[in-house]
Amino acid sequence: MANSTNTNESYNFKVVLLGEGCVGKTSLVIRYIEDKFNPKHISTIQASFLTKKINLDGSRINLSIWDTAGQEKFHALGPIYYRSSNGAVLVYDITDEDSFQKVKCWVKELRKMLGTDISLVIVGNKSDLEKDRHVDLDLAKTYAEKVKAMHFQTSAKLNEGVEEMFLALAQKMLEEAKLKAAHEISLTRRNSQRVVQVVDDENVPNTNKSCCSNS
Repeated sequence: MANSTNTNESYNFKVVLLGEGCVGKTSLVIRYIEDKFNPKHISTIQASFLTKKINLDGSRINLSIWDTAGQEKFHALGPIYYRSSNGAVLVYDITDEDSFQKVKCWVKELRKMLGTDISLVIVGNKSDLEKDRHVDLDLAKTYAEKVKAMHFQTSAKLNEGVEEMFLALAQKMLEEAKLKAAHEISLTRRNSQRVVQVVDDENVPNTNKSCCSNS
């Protein structure tokens, strides 16, 4: 859940990374947080937790990024990590069609559990392997638009599109948090007005007399 204060404009956002094993989730987050890349495959065991502080539109944003394991045996643990998340990065490997189909499964699960309360970005990683592409870019973009998600192509290896993707997600979460806060303030004001009206009505003396009353 996003937390904010009107005086400091500080927000805390939880982001979860989801996708098959070997699509490069860990490489993406390490590239973003530490600006490093390890060419060796790094298997995530259950989940790891990293943080990043950024300034955006005059607001301070604390990102808590949960990198989850992609192996099927850990799939059941997914809800533990994406519960109360503000955003999700759904990663597929552009050379692996199955990994893109898996993203679709995650989208369905997230929408079922969290509805539209979570901002989604679908990421086609390993764009440096364009010659081996098996996932059509236009189809991926069309699907993302259909499910109201952003779409980015990235290369953790070449550091292409990584920061832009995370910043776009942060911007989206910030906008959603501000809209939600404004909506809650509006509801509070309307409810307060209703209470005042009821109290005022109760205090108005009844000056109308029945036609049958004695004068």
